[in-house]
Amino acid sequence: MDVTKVGTVCKQLHLLPPIIYCIILSIKHVCAYTNFGRNFIMNIYDISKQAGVSIATVSRVLNGSDKVSPSTREKVLQVIEQNSYTPNAFARSLGLNSMHTVGILCADSSDVYLASAIYYLERELRQNSYASMLCCTGYHLEEKKKYLQLLLSRNVDALFFAGSNFVEDTEKNNAYLFEAAGKVPVFILNGYLAGDRIYSVLCDDRLAVNEMTESLFRRGSHAPVYLYRSLSYSGRKKIAGFREACIKNGITDADKRIFASPVSVHETAAFLDALEKEGLSFDACVTSDDELAVGAVKFALSHGRRIPDEFQVTGYNNSLISTCSTPEITTVDNRVEFMCTTAVSLLMQALDGKNIPARTVFSGDIIQRETTNVF
Repeated sequence: MDVTKVGTVCKQLHLLPPIIYCIILSIKHVCAYTNFGRNFIMNIYDISKQAGVSIATVSRVLNGSDKVSPSTREKVLQVIEQNSYTPNAFARSLGLNSMHTVGILCADSSDVYLASAIYYLERELRQNSYASMLCCTGYHLEEKKKYLQLLLSRNVDALFFAGSNFVEDTEKNNAYLFEAAGKVPVFILNGYLAGDRIYSVLCDDRLAVNEMTESLFRRGSHAPVYLYRSLSYSGRKKIAGFREACIKNGITDADKRIFASPVSVHETAAFLDALEKEGLSFDACVTSDDELAVGAVKFALSHGRRIPDEFQVTGYNNSLISTCSTPEITTVDNRVEFMCTTAVSLLMQALDGKNIPARTVFSGDIIQRETTNVF
């Protein structure tokens, strides 16, 4: 029996909901077909383009909603039939009420900042009736590519890249992001890359670190140092902000005050101790994240320096760590919850056929606590 003919008859007689009809078609062509000699996997974004309707309309058709006109429904179903499209979540679960799916990639879910981002993304997606698939890629480019292809093979409707470490330093290495954006909308959180269907939502890290460093000069510091972990897009912006503030305030050796720090709290404290023994004079430490700031606090306390009178420390991210420290750490709130809710909101608008900005930048907030002087 020709299952395609069975499906067509059922559709004409209105014997089955559209979503069942799609599955009948998928028995013949499971998830891929050959188009002009090349393997091609469709998603609802492609269906919407071919049918000339919004992604939301395609979604309503797939879910059997009565809020679609008969002519529009027929047009969408015709494109689906021509391309043997298999709805994403339905192909996996065989449930009648298909949930749409978004892929999330992060380098390391043990990172406090990234863990928070994942939580807020998944929460917002659930509230918009979307499921999510998470892949923790590590930091190596080939691993990022591998997990990206895994998510694309699951026919996700969009991709979130949580963290700026996914933006590489050359166009060649960023090719995997451009290729992904040719298939589904790509959202980069706290990083920026220009390209079609690539949308960036990020805190202005350069400005935030610049303002934090400027505030230390106003509060009596004369010779700060900067500690960082990563040279990601965000990491480079933070360094630029520190450098600019130092130069503006007469620090001629700014680049000699910027250091890649060891990871752990104790190693950070030992690293600062080594810098001092080598003859570098510093009375404040600006850091790229709150954990490094805890290490700087430990260094100061172990040397008998009074915080903040003799030594000032600042963190970044406004994580729980910053309030667990004694004294509590002055930090930058880069508003991760706002970033994630904004990103999901923009995705929903894009899926509804609306135009959205390619780049959304917001400012961070300085949270004054006990490791800096009151200005």
